[in-house]
Amino acid sequence: MKMRFVLFLYVLASTIWSGDKALALTPEEILRRMDEVMFQPGDQTSNARMVMVDRNGNERVREATIWQKGGEKRLFRFTSPASEAGIAFLSLPNDLMYLYLPAFGRERRIAAHLKNQNFAGTDFTYEDLEVRKYAESFSGNILRQDGNIIVLEIRPLPGITSEYSRTVVTLNRTNFLPEKTESYDRGGNLVKSATHTWARQGAFWYPQEIHMRDVRRGSSTRMIMRNVRFNTNLSDQIFTVRNLTSF
Repeated sequence: MKMRFVLFLYVLASTIWSGDKALALTPEEILRRMDEVMFQPGDQTSNARMVMVDRNGNERVREATIWQKGGEKRLFRFTSPASEAGIAFLSLPNDLMYLYLPAFGRERRIAAHLKNQNFAGTDFTYEDLEVRKYAESFSGNILRQDGNIIVLEIRPLPGITSEYSRTVVTLNRTNFLPEKTESYDRGGNLVKSATHTWARQGAFWYPQEIHMRDVRRGSSTRMIMRNVRFNTNLSDQIFTVRNLTSF
């Protein structure tokens, strides 16, 4: 009887240990899971409402359309108010980014050292809006795990240009989507924080709302997604400099 009881405890402990081991993911595996979920659709189109609030509480509202293809290409274009309509940002592979301002009538390539500038008065920098896969761009370090919550510190891999020295990402193990991000500059100072609210439409997840806060400016921008469409077979011609300037 005693021997059977000891054997039972051994089997139970082995089962628990095996289960814990199966749940223990490396930072690299977590980053890959994030990419798999976030970039699962072949393409997507959405309308965005951006509510910008300055440090004094003054509010401005803009509307935009966003087109994205996988984890490589994104076109962001303001549609209203009329004074902002046509301002657009294009993100392409290999760190290529372009800005179009209708008032000047031509595109401008965004140099890598200017990626930390805010896009058109919002609290999103060009880097924040850039399409970038986590597993290909960052190394990770698990800071802590509490139930389904994972807190991961990510840093740019060698050769990756970033104005953030590190970003702390809080994500949920149930879907591997970031719920909160805190980004630090090269001096170790917190400069940006964002909360992400996700929604599911069919088989795909999308960021229903992103609330970006600029710690230094004391301002914030809420980007609310609406009319999200997936896998509509977007043409590669949408993601060209020619189309960027055709508004």
